[in-house]
Amino acid sequence: MIATKSGGSFAPLLRPTFALLWVATVIGNIGSFMRDVASAWLVTDLAAGPAAVALIQAAATLPIFLLAIPAGVLSDILDRRKFLIAIQVLLAAVSLALLLLAQSGLASVAALAGLTFLGGIGAALMAPTWQAIVPELVPAKDLRNAVALNSLGINIARAIGPAAGGLLLASFGAAVTYGADVASYAIVIVALLCWRRPAAQEDPLTERFAGAFRAGLRYARASRELHIVLVRAAIFFVLAAAVWALLPLVARQLLGGDAGFYGLLLGAVGAGAIGGALLLPMLRRKLDTDGLLLASALLSAAVMALLALAPPKSVAIVLLLLLGVAWIIALTTMNGTAQAILPNWVRGRALAVYLTVFNGAMTAGSLLWGTAAELLGVPLTLLVAAVLLAGSGILLYRFRLPRGEANLAASNHWPEPLVAAPVEHDRGPVMITVEYRVSAENRPGFLAAVHKLSAERRRDGAYSWGVAEDAAAPEIMIEWFMVESWAEHLRQHRRVSHADADIQNEVRAFHSGPEAPVVRHFLSN
Repeated sequence: MIATKSGGSFAPLLRPTFALLWVATVIGNIGSFMRDVASAWLVTDLAAGPAAVALIQAAATLPIFLLAIPAGVLSDILDRRKFLIAIQVLLAAVSLALLLLAQSGLASVAALAGLTFLGGIGAALMAPTWQAIVPELVPAKDLRNAVALNSLGINIARAIGPAAGGLLLASFGAAVTYGADVASYAIVIVALLCWRRPAAQEDPLTERFAGAFRAGLRYARASRELHIVLVRAAIFFVLAAAVWALLPLVARQLLGGDAGFYGLLLGAVGAGAIGGALLLPMLRRKLDTDGLLLASALLSAAVMALLALAPPKSVAIVLLLLLGVAWIIALTTMNGTAQAILPNWVRGRALAVYLTVFNGAMTAGSLLWGTAAELLGVPLTLLVAAVLLAGSGILLYRFRLPRGEANLAASNHWPEPLVAAPVEHDRGPVMITVEYRVSAENRPGFLAAVHKLSAERRRDGAYSWGVAEDAAAPEIMIEWFMVESWAEHLRQHRRVSHADADIQNEVRAFHSGPEAPVVRHFLSN
């Protein structure tokens, strides 16, 4: 039942524009899954070797690894509606080219890999942009539900698309399957044209591509919590990629299935993911994030090991259902943790870094396990990957994921900087100093506290940071940090969070001067 305006899981669907784009996106994703099924199966007709099959998987994920961060920046500086329409046109052109190749009988592994790579470029450009438009479509109180509905939509498409693609492929051939994908993009384009997006307001502090790119990388380098998520994700997904890279060969060689059966297996993954999403609230009450990730690793490993034994087809379908449960648990846990530790101003770019690691791991894993299968065979490769995935899950269980409980909303507690005359926004670099007076007995505590500020300053925009003492008066301590321009420092004022303010208050507690610490701004000449 649809929730009322007071909120609820389906409340965002009461927003006509969100509902229209959500339905269109589900249809578009169904088409994409149908295209992927056709390409993955077609390559087994052209070259049955594991390396060729894994190459198609790698071609789909490599562009996201290469372009996710630039795409995250573009989503912040371009008109998102027009950008999304252009991407849909690109993706439709790719599927139309695949249709023509399949119809003419000129398809080759090289052509499939190249066009799959182009499709991956479109996916790389679209992912952060599509996430970024959600706050424009629903009020803040419905944002979490809108994000959850988007995840549900993807898994609905994952459940329907592969099975429908397999049926179309078996009944009418690859050309018709690709044609259905082209039609799905047309539907998405029409929906985007119906969205009357208001013009963006001018902001003198709007970031440009190069500066926004550098700011996103600086944040990623300075955030230890993000590092933990990225390491855990990289290890998990490079090992779990084995089942995805080799699944077409599992369906065809180990299980003796046809294209329809392969689509059914992928549909089972999607159905399992929907079931897993419904189970997650109950699982979260029993397990923390680390427990959920361990359970996902062990369940995925068990599925891979059992598939290596060439079970009956009915058992294989059940195993893929369980794989869908494990996969949605891992994806939701990792993505949810990343979302929880990121402030709004850098969320798109930092999530793009996460997507880069995720897709890089999937790409590397596809190539690794495809090569291994050439040498060891598909069953043994799956068993090796299963053992490594289970073992890494157990070993990394104590390498805890961050809790994401800090208040990262902007505090806006920094006063406007004092200037004698207006400063050009592009002037820089700028050195900011904060002068403290610290007694000798408080010095160790002050130094321990002030070094916590290093990561915070760097995350919010500083490219260099340090602390020094006055040689003539050791009780005077100077914290200094450098930012690349005056505009970047003004953005820094907007970025400081309540959690950052708590750290700053801890540092200021050691200041013994009669007045507040003195802040100065020095401009390069």
